[in-house]
Amino acid sequence: MNAPAESLLKYDRPILVPKSADKKSTKRTTKAQKSKPQPSVEYSLRSRKSITAILEEIKQKNENILNVIFPPRQWEHANKEWVQRVCGEASTRLDVVNVEEELDKMLLQTRAMETGICPLRRQLYTECFDELIRQVVLICPERGLLILRVRNEIRMTITAYQTFYESSMVFGVRKALHDKQDNVARKDKISDLEHMNMELKQKLDRQKNKYSEIEKMSVEKKEAQEKKHTEEILSLRKSNQQLKVQLEGVYLPKK
Repeated sequence: MNAPAESLLKYDRPILVPKSADKKSTKRTTKAQKSKPQPSVEYSLRSRKSITAILEEIKQKNENILNVIFPPRQWEHANKEWVQRVCGEASTRLDVVNVEEELDKMLLQTRAMETGICPLRRQLYTECFDELIRQVVLICPERGLLILRVRNEIRMTITAYQTFYESSMVFGVRKALHDKQDNVARKDKISDLEHMNMELKQKLDRQKNKYSEIEKMSVEKKEAQEKKHTEEILSLRKSNQQLKVQLEGVYLPKK
């Protein structure tokens, strides 16, 4: 595992951890517990503590709080284990200015977007916020823990919004695929209906042609029948006239 990347959160120099560090620390803890003075003796010793010792105790307490908030970073390199703890030194005004300058520098180096959703920008501002929490804890632990609580609430809210955004994106993609499938189905249905419409038009044209032929045949047949009837009428009239002339010649007296 390679060494962790640079961070805006200030760390101490890496420390090489020996392989037998756990055993030694256990033995030291055991010895310390055995050599722990009695309550009355401890009280007398505390009463004699100097201001420097009290300040050192407060510093150690703040460092323990920082180690709980920001656990030490561990990695292995060349079969050696390294540990890097958060810096326990108080920061000055110049340190705050340097953090701001470093933030602007890393924003430019990583080419983070100025607006919109950008994981790089969010990561850098998170590291900057952690550095501010570290500085506040060293001045006032209670205030730092309250700011830490605010930070955790903000992270939880952002995580909730991120989960909602991801679920909405999944829903949008699923909806888009569903709409795409519907569009394909609609296009297929439109194509089928157009093909059916074309077939119906062709069938209608055939029926129209058939109707035209039948109507034409009917007109021709009607004309032929009318012509035939006319000829029959004329023939009957002519026969009637001949019969009438013959009858007149038979029954009329001769002069």
